[in-house]
Amino acid sequence: MGVAFLNTKPSQEAQNVIYEVSSGKGVRAISQELVELNVLTSSELFSLFVRITGNSKHIRVGEYALTTSMYPRDVLNVILSGKSIERPITVQEGLNKYEIADLFERSNLGSRAEFLNLVDDSRWASELLGESIPSLEGYLYPETYHITKYEGARGLIKQMVHTFLKNFETVPNSPRMSRHEIVTLASIIEKETGAPEERRIISSVFHNRLQKNMRLQTDPTVLYGLMEETKVPQINIRKEDLRHPTRYNTYTFSGLPFGPIANPGISALQAAVLPDSTPYLYFVSRNDGTHVFSESYESHSKAVDHFQKRSSSRKGKSWRDRLKK
Repeated sequence: MGVAFLNTKPSQEAQNVIYEVSSGKGVRAISQELVELNVLTSSELFSLFVRITGNSKHIRVGEYALTTSMYPRDVLNVILSGKSIERPITVQEGLNKYEIADLFERSNLGSRAEFLNLVDDSRWASELLGESIPSLEGYLYPETYHITKYEGARGLIKQMVHTFLKNFETVPNSPRMSRHEIVTLASIIEKETGAPEERRIISSVFHNRLQKNMRLQTDPTVLYGLMEETKVPQINIRKEDLRHPTRYNTYTFSGLPFGPIANPGISALQAAVLPDSTPYLYFVSRNDGTHVFSESYESHSKAVDHFQKRSSSRKGKSWRDRLKK
């Protein structure tokens, strides 16, 4: 009977089954649940098989991918392996910590609050990066990750920071900027870029303004500062928001903001230290992802009048349309 059991599949048709071995669950309970899921034909014989092979205490906590057409030996090997199901999560360039936390929660990998608490744990952030850092914002590298339910927020964040450090090795050293300043500038470039080919031109504008001690006056920093205060995503900017002082609002002070406002990819990081050589001090959106760049405020004002103040220039246009092409 035992030999027949070991050589019998519950079904010839393979139906996928996700089964979780939780902490403290014994062999008998596991065997019974697998029978109910049609992964095994006998809970008693499977329990006996586990004990005879000396594996009663070796079954690992995890979330496992099984099928109804597996032999009992194969089922046991899976739940002994500890190799839980990995779920993909894709973080796009330019997302901030709040957006990534929302994505993390929507992916059923854990809670938004848990993710944000870990990202803003300054002691842990400093341990991971090897320098005093108030938050991991900016260092959550955009990429597709595969994590298990048991790795959770901590496991994902560690992977993201490790991937950042690996990619940052390809970024040239800057004689004028620290790593944190590079990441901060790169995050602004990332948020201002709808057309990838413009990253280094946009970088040149910010470098030129910094050298002249001009305020960067970039809208994404205003939105981020408001978000830091309200914890609510901000989309539109009012005139009074431009004058509202936060440690991120670059309309209210010269230089870089307190820290990154998003998580940049490698192209933005490289653009931050390798700007094009241009005379530009201004740019305005054409509403399609590209920009008009200007050297003088007079030329910039004309471009603003044409592309921003005329409703006909904005109607039906979005830089997001460019990203879909």
